[in-house]
Amino acid sequence: MSTNNCFPKDFVWGAATASFQVEGFTREEGGGESVWERFCKMPGRVAFDHNGDIGPGQFKKYKEDIQLMKWLGIKAYRFSIAWPRIFPDGETLNPKGIDYYNRLIDELLDNGIEPWVTMYHWDNPWALEEKFGGWRSKETVKALEKYVAYVTDKISDRVTNFFTVNEIMCFTSLSYESGSHAPGLRLDRKTVAQTVHNGCLAHGTALAAIRANARRPVKVGIVENMPVTVPAFASEENIVAARNAFRVMSASKLTPIMEGKYPDFWLEEMGNDVPEFDDAEMKLISAPMDFVGCNVYAPTYVIADADAMHGFREIPHPAGYPKMDMPWLFIGPDITYWAPRHLKELWNVDAVYITENGCAAQDRMAPDGEVYDTDRTMYLRHHFMAAERATAEGWPLKGYFVWSLMDNFEWSWGYTKRFGIVYVNYETLERTPKLSAKFYRETIKQNAVV
Repeated sequence: MSTNNCFPKDFVWGAATASFQVEGFTREEGGGESVWERFCKMPGRVAFDHNGDIGPGQFKKYKEDIQLMKWLGIKAYRFSIAWPRIFPDGETLNPKGIDYYNRLIDELLDNGIEPWVTMYHWDNPWALEEKFGGWRSKETVKALEKYVAYVTDKISDRVTNFFTVNEIMCFTSLSYESGSHAPGLRLDRKTVAQTVHNGCLAHGTALAAIRANARRPVKVGIVENMPVTVPAFASEENIVAARNAFRVMSASKLTPIMEGKYPDFWLEEMGNDVPEFDDAEMKLISAPMDFVGCNVYAPTYVIADADAMHGFREIPHPAGYPKMDMPWLFIGPDITYWAPRHLKELWNVDAVYITENGCAAQDRMAPDGEVYDTDRTMYLRHHFMAAERATAEGWPLKGYFVWSLMDNFEWSWGYTKRFGIVYVNYETLERTPKLSAKFYRETIKQNAVV
């Protein structure tokens, strides 16, 4: 273990957002309707029927936000591009749609901040849902390829680091099985399995399109929110069990992406509900990546069990287990250590980035105008301790992006949950750095756990 709590000199400190959550003004400059814009119009689907029409308004306040990033000292900003701005109906180009992102990228670079671009973060054009069934159809994958190729050609002269898609589960299973995400459907298991496969195919297709259309050498990877399995305590048996569980629990997504095939046990378990795919698709899906992005929030604890099917057993969280201000956000900072370790030991991944980590908290502005989010600061500090342990032991953790730069539209929770290190007054759009932002600034300044 390291004794000075310092990170490598080239460790990347950043912040992350997503287009629909922070931009607002989705229809300006010729933008079209996304599935999330339509979902917000469905009564009762989003808390208080909130929507992303304005939100934090980064579309118009990006220069101010970049000055906040510069004050924080971050060297990388991970943001996504709104597909409906570029292809409003999913198929017809809107040439003005790229203008905002050109302005954003140029302003970032002028201030010494590297843009890290996510090509798809859930806001696909509604027209593709109407015409093809969205991610139920491989036609949507073809439309994504056209969009990604165009964007890559326009921005790869200045952008080096790209992510293909963000969290396959969240635009497939949550969208077509539980119905909690746009478009809000509840379909049969086989159809849902097909959306998941198509999500994997979207990643592989986007990766190929980025590499084929880049104007110079670039780096490309995926962002996944795989279950991060943690040994209940670190005996050798439990460590092996946790590593195996990491692979098993990712059987329909990251495992085939890393191995080029679905595990036999998963195919057997799915039976007649296996999605349609062929060898060419699996080859595309499993093309080598330059890095893997991990969105880590809450732990999945496992323990070795020789009698269990895969040699491990998941341990449920007790009723009193501590969590942050989301029903699923159980505290477990060791995930920031185990994610890069599992990826290296299972699949020899050489570069891992924590592309999202953070928490919702019940932030309130104090009479002095400050936001004293000591709970979020505690959460982040312990994750930084785990990250430092990973780098000190030689696991391939290369950088960290806090989620999120600012409070924003939290999907079906609307504006009722705040994840930002910067407080947003949604009436005035005024930004106020919270205590956690000042803590993050000092962490970056010292490049160490403080």
